[in-house]
Amino acid sequence: MKNISVIGAGYVGLVTAAGFAELGHNVSLVEIDAAKLSALERGMLPISEPGLPVIWKRNQANGRINVTSNYVQSLSGADFVFIAVGTPSTNTGKPNLKWVRSAARSIAEAASGPAVVVIKSTVPVGTAGLVAGILARYNRNVHSLPVVSNPEFLREGAAVFDFMNPTRVVVGATDPNAADAVAELFKPLDSPLILCDNKSAEMSKYVSNVFLAAKVSFINEIALLCDAYGVDIVQVEKVVEKEPRCGDGYIHAGLGWGGSCLPKDVRGLIHMAKSHAVSLPLIRNVQRINQRQPHLLIDKLRYLLGSLEDKTIGILGLSFKPGSDDMREARSLAVIELLSKQGCRIKAYDPLAMEEAARLMREVAEVTYCDDAYDVARGSDALLLVTEWEEFKQLDMHVMGSLMNTPIMIDGRNFYDPDAMQKAGFIYQGIGRRGVKAQGVRSFVA
Repeated sequence: MKNISVIGAGYVGLVTAAGFAELGHNVSLVEIDAAKLSALERGMLPISEPGLPVIWKRNQANGRINVTSNYVQSLSGADFVFIAVGTPSTNTGKPNLKWVRSAARSIAEAASGPAVVVIKSTVPVGTAGLVAGILARYNRNVHSLPVVSNPEFLREGAAVFDFMNPTRVVVGATDPNAADAVAELFKPLDSPLILCDNKSAEMSKYVSNVFLAAKVSFINEIALLCDAYGVDIVQVEKVVEKEPRCGDGYIHAGLGWGGSCLPKDVRGLIHMAKSHAVSLPLIRNVQRINQRQPHLLIDKLRYLLGSLEDKTIGILGLSFKPGSDDMREARSLAVIELLSKQGCRIKAYDPLAMEEAARLMREVAEVTYCDDAYDVARGSDALLLVTEWEEFKQLDMHVMGSLMNTPIMIDGRNFYDPDAMQKAGFIYQGIGRRGVKAQGVRSFVA
């Protein structure tokens, strides 16, 4: 059993703290936001993540998790200190390391003994060296504080499972003893271990996420060709996915990628390349294709309805992915903004994310938030499926269509079966699914 301090009660910090507590360690979580800290002390989590509330409450009740705003208290007797603060993009795409620097200085000033400092946040190459420099500068007691890079590979909606069943554990360090100590923490999880230097570990996180983004943008590019030839992209995907060299997952055409990781990491990798005068045309086009996808939906809608002015458009799903209330870079935000510029009236429903969506959209578009999907359909001229929540599969589509002014469905996730939708009376359009061609779609690709 080890004493572990986790800095930052964001998505990664909460899952990391809960996961290590579940493995039997004593965990102290540092959160300086007073409102968030108060909620955590009462067992209220600021994120919606399957399985997390159960293990959080269990370990908080048995004393293996405590939360505090006091670095000195948290680091007292700590064997490991995990930095899990946010690193959002700046306007240039450069990751903002303000909170990483602040955490490093606070750790240095509060450390009462030797501890291994582990960077869990997604950070650009060279950040471990930056943190090591800050620790050396402000560590008044001159304790040993080696820095290890340990990037996370957690999927929202499956983060607890991913922590307990990692596909690989990456440990980057120059101090072999520190590397071995961190590797030992993960030994009970029986996962493949990759030992490397700090810079390789930092780069691996970006490359992993950008490769996933590239797969999505690639299949979305192919979907345009499928639309032109009347080919069903879903059938193509089934064939491609059987090729082991292509890898499983992320080969599904649709509205593209969003969330807190892929957009930020694509921008971050592009910025790193630019700062060293390295050209990355492929990665830049991966980003441009993703930016195009919301426009594609609007163009398909315009093809079917003509002018969109004063039309009522219903949005099914708002969060960036099903099973989450996370609205960070959700595709719905771009879709709604485009609809608003066309003069549409907009209705929307999401099982979890409407409160956060309303906050984000307050100054962008006027949206009527509905009680359920049937309420969205009532009086709408078309529906856009944006987030593929499983409950939307259970809808009675005959009833949905009967409530609409015109039964049009633009399926941004290829969630529904085209034949079934047509039998239910819908004019159905997916992304690359044997439908009419969208007119005037800009490729954005040089």
